[in-house]
Amino acid sequence: MSRLDSAIRRLQAQRACLDAAARRIGGRDGSVLELGLGNGRTYDHLRGLLPGRAIYCFDRRVAAHPGCVPAADRLFLGDFAETLPAAAARLGATAALAHVDAGSGDRQASLALGRWLAGALPPLLAPGALVVSDQPVPGPGWRPLPLPPGVPPGRYFMRQA
Repeated sequence: MSRLDSAIRRLQAQRACLDAAARRIGGRDGSVLELGLGNGRTYDHLRGLLPGRAIYCFDRRVAAHPGCVPAADRLFLGDFAETLPAAAARLGATAALAHVDAGSGDRQASLALGRWLAGALPPLLAPGALVVSDQPVPGPGWRPLPLPPGVPPGRYFMRQA
């Protein structure tokens, strides 16, 4: 498979999983966490799926399209090791959904980040929150959720805390 085909399939899986997650949390209160703002595509998609919901974004620096940069009070810049604890102190365990799109081209580094995030995210997640991710994030006691139709196993991940 070409890298282009792989990217297209990843984006299709990402959209399908975010759409499914938005439906699942539709009737619940809670904020959304976007770990890995990047160029802002998924942040923009989440804004449309969950209008009026607070979406907090995390990244090392802003590299998003100007129309896809959250307000300063909803943006945590820096290393996750610093920004996630700061966010937990400020927000508490209020997130109904966390989307993690922070994998890199280095498979081992991405898997290690997913394991680390599994321990770092719980202080931000409301009971029963969903974690949708590009890499496995095997949180303690979290249960895997079925993927939407057309998303092959291992392409994207959905868990419920």
